[in-house]
Amino acid sequence: MLGLFKRLVHSKSEDVIRCAAVVPAAGSSSRMKGQDKILLPLAEQPVLVHTLRALDQCTYITQIIVVTREDLIVPVGQLCRDCGLSKVSRVITGGATRTHSVLAGVREVDENIPLVAIHDGARPLVSQAVLAAAILRASECGAAAPAVPVKDTIKRSHAGLVDATLERSELFAIQTPQVFERSLIRAALAKALEDGVTLTDDCSAVERLGIGVALTQGDYCNLKITTPEDMAVAEALLAWRENE
Repeated sequence: MLGLFKRLVHSKSEDVIRCAAVVPAAGSSSRMKGQDKILLPLAEQPVLVHTLRALDQCTYITQIIVVTREDLIVPVGQLCRDCGLSKVSRVITGGATRTHSVLAGVREVDENIPLVAIHDGARPLVSQAVLAAAILRASECGAAAPAVPVKDTIKRSHAGLVDATLERSELFAIQTPQVFERSLIRAALAKALEDGVTLTDDCSAVERLGIGVALTQGDYCNLKITTPEDMAVAEALLAWRENE
């Protein structure tokens, strides 16, 4: 009986977790040879549709904000309507940098939603397990992100020569969604912009404030599409996952 009670309490606590997703999709796709990577077909659906569907299906996510380029506002909005993505509440224009774009998205999140998951529009293979793990951990500690151990030996170089070989057991590749308490990430991003700091991910904004980010289990399938080769890998991974 006690075990059943604990499961019921645990289930109830998870049910009240509410998270918004901010999806930056405003990049120039400069390494995709002039093609917009978020609109490229992956298994007959645009990359962005796969991404948004995964977020739309997540129990904890109740609102999705898509941040894209001005010239993509209409086609992205139409995609969301055509695909019945009911949790997409807004499609807005991004800013000059990723940080500007993400902050713009965070500012559109409903005030009654305490958590924000920032997830790359070009990560279409994110699993429900990865989403849930990061959101649940962030609900406990305020900041969390999925990560996977690096597979290659990593070397630091200077002037084209090896400067050091880094300890691989201590290195992780950080993925998205990166999930934060809403007011924390909003303040952290605003501070980074105020200080003129260039960020490559959103965890860095929080780390600058001296706040730790918890790592959760990532997935090697959760790749970010950046180059044409990545599209081929994503196609293969999608087919492999569907045949498992």
